[in-house]
Amino acid sequence: MAHASRTIAKGPPADARGATAGRRPTVSLTHVDRRGRVKMVDVGDKAVTAREAVARGSIRMSAAARRAIRSGAVTKGDPLQAARIAGIMAAKRTHDLIPLCHPLPLTHVSVELTATPRGFDIEARTRATARTGVEMEALTAVAVAALTLYDMLKAVDRAMRIGDIRLVEKSGGRSGVYKAG
Repeated sequence: MAHASRTIAKGPPADARGATAGRRPTVSLTHVDRRGRVKMVDVGDKAVTAREAVARGSIRMSAAARRAIRSGAVTKGDPLQAARIAGIMAAKRTHDLIPLCHPLPLTHVSVELTATPRGFDIEARTRATARTGVEMEALTAVAVAALTLYDMLKAVDRAMRIGDIRLVEKSGGRSGVYKAG
């Protein structure tokens, strides 16, 4: 297991920024202590700032599954509403699902599902005023919304594909703004 004092990049010596010729800057793992044990990060000294994150993903499904949604033929109820609610609930419980996540006082969670020719795109937006970011909450909301769609439609299409779940934007905290390229 990696030690916190070790770096990920191997090869030539790093410059003052941790970068090597043609390589990314070195990275230390915040959830690993000096002895290589997993730990929860102490955020007690971090500033409380407004935090926001946006994550996206998708689910591909058959034309029959898409028709079942449009026609209201899903016996369990409206899959889109269930997925939206499940995503919101999951964001609020991320700390129960991901072992080293801090519980956060979320001030906003939204989950939007947009029809595409092959299924649905899913976007989650999370906000909090806290000492740590809300990226994991947004990612969890997207994943659980997609899984809920799968659960509700598996009788029609067991070959659905969930994918491309990623962070697309975050703001707040020491690292500032991130936007996926």
